Amino acid sequence: MNDLEDFGSLFEESVKEGGKNEGAVITGIVVAVEKDTVIIDVGLKSEGRVPLREFMVGGVQAELRAGDEVEVYLEKIENKNGEAVLSREKALREEAWVKLEKACATQARVEGVIFGRVKGGFTVDIQGAVAFLPGSQVDIRPIRDVTPLMHITQPFQILKMDRKRGNIVVSRRAVLEESRVEQREQLLGKISEGQILEGMVKNLTDYGAFIDMGGIDGLLHVTDISWRRIGHPSEVLHLGQTVKVMVTKFDQATKRVSLGMKQLEENPWQGADVKYPVGTKLSGKITNITDYGAFVELEPGIEGLVHVSEISWIKKSAHPSKLVSVSQEVNVIVLDIDASKHRISLGMKQCEENPWAIYAAKVNAGDVIEGEIRNITDFGLFVGLDGDIDGLIHHSDLSWAEAGDVAIKNYKKGDRIKAKILSIDVEKERISLGVKQLERDPFDAEFGKIEKGSVVTGTVSEVRDDGISVKITENVHSFIKKSDLARERQDQRPDRFAMGDRVDVKITAVDKATRKISASIKALEAEEHKKAIAEYGSENSGASLGDILGAALDEAKEGKKKTKKS
Repeated sequence: MNDLEDFGSLFEESVKEGGKNEGAVITGIVVAVEKDTVIIDVGLKSEGRVPLREFMVGGVQAELRAGDEVEVYLEKIENKNGEAVLSREKALREEAWVKLEKACATQARVEGVIFGRVKGGFTVDIQGAVAFLPGSQVDIRPIRDVTPLMHITQPFQILKMDRKRGNIVVSRRAVLEESRVEQREQLLGKISEGQILEGMVKNLTDYGAFIDMGGIDGLLHVTDISWRRIGHPSEVLHLGQTVKVMVTKFDQATKRVSLGMKQLEENPWQGADVKYPVGTKLSGKITNITDYGAFVELEPGIEGLVHVSEISWIKKSAHPSKLVSVSQEVNVIVLDIDASKHRISLGMKQCEENPWAIYAAKVNAGDVIEGEIRNITDFGLFVGLDGDIDGLIHHSDLSWAEAGDVAIKNYKKGDRIKAKILSIDVEKERISLGVKQLERDPFDAEFGKIEKGSVVTGTVSEVRDDGISVKITENVHSFIKKSDLARERQDQRPDRFAMGDRVDVKITAVDKATRKISASIKALEAEEHKKAIAEYGSENSGASLGDILGAALDEAKEGKKKTKKS
């Protein structure tokens, strides 16, 4: 062994004896601070240099002066320049890791400072060790701006440590959740209905808002936010907003809390029935339009409904959105009010003159009018009248001669038509018109000549399986059922008759209201049989029915011959 090797061995031994081992934390003295470098004497043959930034704590530069003692990590006793290689960061990390490993094992909270941003989260100084705080672990709910949380000391929970890789993952959220559970238990123990609390808007939905009251979430339903109508909670609230609420219901079993905001304000419906009696004329602003009507705000918190049927006298089939618009100022009249149920029925058309009443004052039933056919339906024609109202001609009132479903085909939309006013009902907003009433009913003249019990001669106009139709006069027809075609059952056959046959029938019933005449051949034969018996014998005289009827027929023929000769 040469002298140089002996010197090296002796130097290493001296270092070990002095506790100056590579990879150990040692104490040094600040010799000088030059710009961004700290020169430190650690008792070796040469001093070491440490970047000034390594002495930052929580992002704040430390104030160092010559003579200050500091702990550093000895990475190498001597580099190629003959200087000791030192690290302040590693010294702090080594010291912190020992403490943090104990805290991680016991799940104890540790103090730290958020001092920087990195991809996916933030950097935290935990007692000199740099830890990673994922964005999802910052708070219980997402936070848009974390600036207020940076550079302040606050508690964290260590989630994971890897000494070999030098990784530490911490959570602020876990600490908050633990505190939240404690707050929740305390709050549940003293919460009661009617209690006023302060909370923060946590979430907004179509049906309401969830309010965080420090460990407990309560539902603030959209109908309990304000006395006035609200379409969506976002019209009044926003995320993160602090609000005062009242506990309206608390379910001990489910721990569900229902909240209200409007309950903290005076109920505008109190005494509304006195303030807005039926018949009062008011003005208001339309706040909402639905398929069934429009809502009008009379004052903040009080809205009434104008049903679609109460918007216009004329345009009843139009959608409300075609008649009015949101924010439009309208005049209304109170039709009905129930303050206990927070309901007011309003009318708009009542603020204008009733065109039906105006028209009824100018015309009378029986007057003849002329108008344009505005619409054609299965049941009749709608004709435009003065005042932009319509009158109805039922299809049964179109023609005396044709059936209604046939007569209606003779008309088309836009035609000008004359009609007689049959009736006017202002209350039901109906005016009945008729076209056939412009002429005298031809049936009346012919109908008046036909009496019950009389015998008339008609012409067979239709033969059916269930009977025959007989034309008695030009406009009068009668249907004879199969059972009324003959006195004898074997003769009650419709096929005995043919179209155009002349037949004698007896009128058995006349109904002017239904314009119906009942006739029977059977009844006529029965009457003739009775007369024959009375004149030519009796059923006990020994003469046969054929003899009697034969004699009666002969006499009838003889009577006709004498009539012709004379």
